[in-house]
Amino acid sequence: MLIGALLVAFLLSIFLTPFVGKLAFKLGATDKPNERKVHSKIMPRMGGLAIFLSFFITFLLFMNDFREQLPLLVGALVIILIGMADDVFELRAAPKFLGQVLAALIIVLWGGLEVEFINLPFFTDTLEFGVLSIPITILWIVSIINAINLIDGLDGLAGGVSTIALVTIATMALIKGDLFVAMVALIVIGSTLGFLKYNFHPAKIFMGDTGALFLGYIIAVLSLLGFKNVTMISLIVPIIILGVPISDTFFAIIRRVVNKQPISAADKSHLHHCLINLGFTHKQTVLLIYALAACFGLAAIIFSFATMWGALILVTGLLLIIEIFVEKIGLVNSNYQPLLKMLNFKNKP
Repeated sequence: MLIGALLVAFLLSIFLTPFVGKLAFKLGATDKPNERKVHSKIMPRMGGLAIFLSFFITFLLFMNDFREQLPLLVGALVIILIGMADDVFELRAAPKFLGQVLAALIIVLWGGLEVEFINLPFFTDTLEFGVLSIPITILWIVSIINAINLIDGLDGLAGGVSTIALVTIATMALIKGDLFVAMVALIVIGSTLGFLKYNFHPAKIFMGDTGALFLGYIIAVLSLLGFKNVTMISLIVPIIILGVPISDTFFAIIRRVVNKQPISAADKSHLHHCLINLGFTHKQTVLLIYALAACFGLAAIIFSFATMWGALILVTGLLLIIEIFVEKIGLVNSNYQPLLKMLNFKNKP
């Protein structure tokens, strides 16, 4: 049944994507080249609509009582409408943000999805979030939505990274026996893989905000469904799973603070831009980031089975590796090398 749902979603996405591409041109949902873009011709965007339609149809076919999951579907529909409006009309940041918050509020208030407490390591007490549980949950959902959106800069990049994250979530859900999370993750995986047939380099269509916002929403919600109200160590698991987009977003904020730019300012210094500037081709850059995402996914699975001290050692090692990698490729700027400079100083006679 799980594999059947994945295959149905995959075939639906392959069938629907060309029609969505034609619709994008008719609606004017196109992406024109500029100094920040890596493509050189007008491309249809809004391809994420094919991902959503494939997901929605397959969800209805394979879920016995989808009425219980209406908050998830309605929240997804809100995200899709916001994404489509942005792909057609290029919305300002404020209405996009409000739409994301609305979708998060639907799944939190109507669907009851909240991170209410965590068990602290080395302590017997739990940390109750109380009135902060709803804002924290909404912040997580909106943050992941935007993290996936920010990494959508190369052909197939956001779709591939999202698929790897969803594979990890599905694997861990199956290990835990959570068939609902596994089923939804596999449906979205099939939908995204079918779309990637047209979106991998050289792309024939872009997913646009319609796709990036939807994938971010689904990943954020599934990660909370699978890991909410757990120990501090387990709460770190979804953060590791999403290590690539979260790291890229975090260091984008650091970069703009260091360079005295507005946090919302767009630039051409994201992870994929830095790798291309180092001489990697478009396809090599995408595959390299896929490999990084897969490493984070594997680390998350290992992390979930580790002892307390093993988990702490793994997190410390990951943070050090990320920092060295960021400094090496100049993700903040070419002068940001605090750890490398410190190591170099210690190595001097």
